[in-house]
Amino acid sequence: MYRLDSRFTQHNFTVSIVGCGGTGGFVAEGLCRFLPPHAELVFIDHDRVEERNLIRQNFTSCDLGKFKSEALAGRLATRYQRPIAYSNLPVELAGIRMPGLVIGCVDNGLTRREIARKVTQEISPYSYGWWIDAGNGENYGQVIIGNYEIRRLWESFEGEICHALPLPTIQRPELLQQRPGEPSCAEALAQNEQSPVINQAIASLVLEMARRLIEGSCPWVQLYLDLDTGTLTPVMATLELVSRITGISERKLERR
Repeated sequence: MYRLDSRFTQHNFTVSIVGCGGTGGFVAEGLCRFLPPHAELVFIDHDRVEERNLIRQNFTSCDLGKFKSEALAGRLATRYQRPIAYSNLPVELAGIRMPGLVIGCVDNGLTRREIARKVTQEISPYSYGWWIDAGNGENYGQVIIGNYEIRRLWESFEGEICHALPLPTIQRPELLQQRPGEPSCAEALAQNEQSPVINQAIASLVLEMARRLIEGSCPWVQLYLDLDTGTLTPVMATLELVSRITGISERKLERR
């Protein structure tokens, strides 16, 4: 079984959460509980807390009108006694730093495209990291991890370590298709189209993937949750899977 490369954790690294709403708010608090002291936390979200968010997001009435990133950073920094940076800018204007981990908890293709662009720019052999993307529907969701474009995936498997995987938007191109004009998660919930607990469930999977990645024991590329059937389906990092997604032969993917 292959394990994802965790070398980015050897020195100071940054964990950036893009999207601090339904899933991101719970991920933010969970990370405060187990991230090592040398990991810097950054919250990125330009939306403000609204009344409708209080049903299923990690906010209270005291946060109404505040930027989500700022409200979370202030509360969690005090509660967990650790510095937390935040940005109220859209991700295209905010910086993403590597080495580190980017956790995307957004619900539209344009923002995912921008995350993919920034990750591609920042990740290199000298500044390493990963992108975990989380998404959900009414009673189901997925968590996907990746870090490289197809052209940079040669010799990505070595021994028991997987150094590189296709970006989440390469693994699942349909993630780029959702338009900003489509109903948001909050709107879907208001229309009784979404479970009030699906975001917490997906956040738990994001946190477990991140925890295992940081400690060097994560074997997963994708996790799929279905609350209707009560099932969790993992997809492991294998030569065969990456070859099928990218069209690169298994021989070229393995460093000998």
